[in-house]
Parts: sequence; C-alpha cells; structure tokens
Amino acid sequence: MRTTAVLSRDPKADFSIEPVEIDEPRSGEILVRITAAGICHTDLATRRAGAADRPVLLGHEGAGLVEAVGPEVRTVRPGDPVVLTFRHCGACANCAADRPAYCLRSVALNQFGRRGHDTPRLTVDGAPILDGFFGQSSFAGYALTTQDNTIVVDPAVDLALAAPFGCGFQTGAGAVLNVLRPEPGAWLAVYGAGAVGMAALLAARSIAGVHVAVVETSAARRELALELGADAALDPADGDTVARIRELTGGGATHALDTTGIPAVLGEAVAALGIGATVVAVGLGLGTPPIDVSDIVLRGKTIRGCLEGDSVPATFVPQLLDLHAEGRFPVERLITRYPHTDIATALADQRAGRVVKPVLTW
Repeated sequence: MRTTAVLSRDPKADFSIEPVEIDEPRSGEILVRITAAGICHTDLATRRAGAADRPVLLGHEGAGLVEAVGPEVRTVRPGDPVVLTFRHCGACANCAADRPAYCLRSVALNQFGRRGHDTPRLTVDGAPILDGFFGQSSFAGYALTTQDNTIVVDPAVDLALAAPFGCGFQTGAGAVLNVLRPEPGAWLAVYGAGAVGMAALLAARSIAGVHVAVVETSAARRELALELGADAALDPADGDTVARIRELTGGGATHALDTTGIPAVLGEAVAALGIGATVVAVGLGLGTPPIDVSDIVLRGKTIRGCLEGDSVPATFVPQLLDLHAEGRFPVERLITRYPHTDIATALADQRAGRVVKPVLTW
C-alpha cells in the first residue's frame, strides 16, 4: 500500500514528506490507517541522536482506524478506532504485576527494529526505512502495530484529541493519579508546563480540593496553567522558587512532579518538599541533581522515577478519555492540529511556546 510519511534523513536537516510503501500485516500485526499523531519530545530527541545515513520514521502517539489484521490477531477488527501506545511483552514479571512500562523487554520492543523474518514493513524507493519506533512509527498515513500496543476506544472519541493519550498525556496524568495520588488539601508543585506537566495539572484538578502550583519559564504557558485551574504559576526568573513554594504551601509541597529532566530543577523540587513528601521525576535528562542527603533523611522525603505514568494503557487510556467526556480533563485546550505536510510550522510553534501539544493529521 502506498502512503505518505514524515521522514528524517538527517538529524540536522528538516523532516521530508515522501511517498512510501507499507507491507500488508503479517502474523500478529495490525494495519492502522493513521488519522493523527502527536509530536512528543521523545520523537525529537531520538531524531537528534539517530543515524544520518538512512531515513528514520518516528511517531509514537498515533491514533486511527484499523484497516486490516494479520493472522493470530484477536483483540481488534477492521473499522475499530484505536489509540496506539508503547509495547510490552505481557509475559515478564513486571508485566504480570501490571507494570508494563517496566517490561523486561521494553528496550527491544520499543526501539527501531526489523521484523523477525527480516521483511521490511516500510520502504521508500525500494529501500527499507528504519521504523518500528514504539511498535508503531506513526508519522505516516498507515502504521503496522501489534495487539499489545493497540487500544480500542469509543467510536465517539475525537482521534486527533486522543492521539497524545498514548504517551504524553498518560505520562503526566498517570504520575498524579497512579503514583502521587494526592488527597484533598494536598499541594502539588509541577515543574514544566509542557504537555506532560499540563496533563498532570488537569489530572490533579480532577481531584476535589487538590491545590497546584506550576513553575514554568514561558509566560504564555503560565497564563494557560492559571486558566486551567492552577492556584499559582511561578516564573523561575523572579527569584528563589524553593522559598516561594514553601511560603505558598505553608511549609513545602506535599507532592511534586518534575517534567523537565534538568538536574538543577529536580534538586529545587526536592528542596521545596515538605516533611514526608514525594517528588516524581518523568523527564529523561542527563546529569546529577544537587540533593542534600541530610534533607532527604531528616525530613523523610522520597524521590522516585516514573515511566508512562506507571499505567496499564489498555485500562488507563479509556479512563482518561472518560474523564475528558465528563469535562474533567479538558485536554482540547492543549492541542493544536496541523496537516502532516506542515510539520515545520508545528515544530516552530512548539519551540516558540505558542502551542503545548502539536498534533499532525492525515
């Protein structure tokens, strides 16, 4: 089947829109006609680190309609509306414990890779494309996926709105609802108001009585955070963020989320915690945060990491979509849609802070 894809031939060059050929679904595979795909920081970071000598097909927040299924597929059928997410084996100890983000085969299943029989899924001008990213590579009009990362959703769902639930939105919301679990009266400090941080804010606001302070450098995103229900939106440039969080919360945040991956920011988040409080880190940064060990010990603070919101996507994504349908998770305020042929504009708007979550449409 012929379709168009957003390819990266060189990490230093612009994306290119090119016609590609996609194979029919083989055993265990699902052919999905992509209608939308969110652009995530992970796509861009992977592109920068990728090979320069071959085309790479990214995309891991896809959504669309099932076009066809291969042998052995039992959980979906043609015509089903689906949201695509990360892969997991379903058989290891972590998958059995409902922690699929920590699947022992996660790296192998979610990085680029060929099929077992070495037949390419996609080609351009007859040459194989480096694909299979998160088991989908959804920056194309069609994607080949598998049962473990394909979630059937309600036919009434807006798929362009639902696409980012496969990664970014479930990461932020899951960190709050599945890991931190703040109760009424709690104070949550969110560092970074991108798609993940904003999803965390919305998730926290779905719990009655939870207060949220957002720390963000962008004035436009601080303003949006306040519109979406944040009790405070702080600019780090205005002074000591730790002191301001402590004053605002009456001694320190009870919960915190760092989405930035910046070591110094995580250090500030830890310092601004109250006694017995927890900070969750979801940003994949490099380096060592400046943390006072005596502060951790004497005040009983906890630091923990979190992948994909510690969620079971097959149940958590529909749960979040239900919250949205009830008006309690208004992510439509975060999304801006772009034709996939206009990815350059989408990226420029994202870099400039004009949009929170760009979504490409086909």
